Amino acid sequence: MYSENGEYRVSVCFSPLSWHLFEQDGALVIVTDIFRASTAMCAAFHNKVKAIIPVERIEESQKWKSKGYVSAGERDGKTLACADFGNSPFNFSEPGLQGKIIAMNTTNGTKAIRLAAKSNSQVVIGAFTNLTAVCTFAVHQRKEIIILCAGWKDRFSLEDTLFAGAATEKIITLGNGQFHTMCDSAIASADLWQSAKNDPLTYIEKAAHRHRLKRLGLDDILEYSLTIDSHQVVPILKDNRLIDIKSL
Repeated sequence: MYSENGEYRVSVCFSPLSWHLFEQDGALVIVTDIFRASTAMCAAFHNKVKAIIPVERIEESQKWKSKGYVSAGERDGKTLACADFGNSPFNFSEPGLQGKIIAMNTTNGTKAIRLAAKSNSQVVIGAFTNLTAVCTFAVHQRKEIIILCAGWKDRFSLEDTLFAGAATEKIITLGNGQFHTMCDSAIASADLWQSAKNDPLTYIEKAAHRHRLKRLGLDDILEYSLTIDSHQVVPILKDNRLIDIKSL
């Protein structure tokens, strides 16, 4: 996996806490939060929502709700009092959300998106459900690519790292020699993905967040979240809102 050949680098940042070590103007950043934000966002755009406003603070959610926007939000798996529903991908598949703008607040994912947005970079959302679509888009931009794992409260997350490994592998394959990695975290992610790729649902039993979801009764989304390429959407951040790339 290690290579110094190829014009564009691929890197993986395991946690927002380390973002200052990876941040670079002009890069393309793939933000991922597999359980559940990025998977839910892909589900929403597959369901043809108009836009998602990533919200970090509860007061922001309250503000958007007061303005008449649909509000989705959780903290530690519990739906916010001001939210219409939580952050399960299944919530975002409701037909009534088509054409709507949703203000979305999550424990980890929206924080990572807002962090990445502070740099002069292109920000897109990645999940297993849109793996090929987001990696194909990223490769076509001909930029350095940084995969930012939302993690769990600034800690390493196994499920996000598995995605990072799958994306690193896919980008380098699709790049046909134009992309390379000298990043230890990207290489470690790809090695981890090699261990898990034949049966990710079984492998994910090792993940702490999988068991947090189980205790909360929210683990019905595991198989859905680990299904590769079920959606052909690429959520991209424009003017502080996420839209599907096809709407540009």
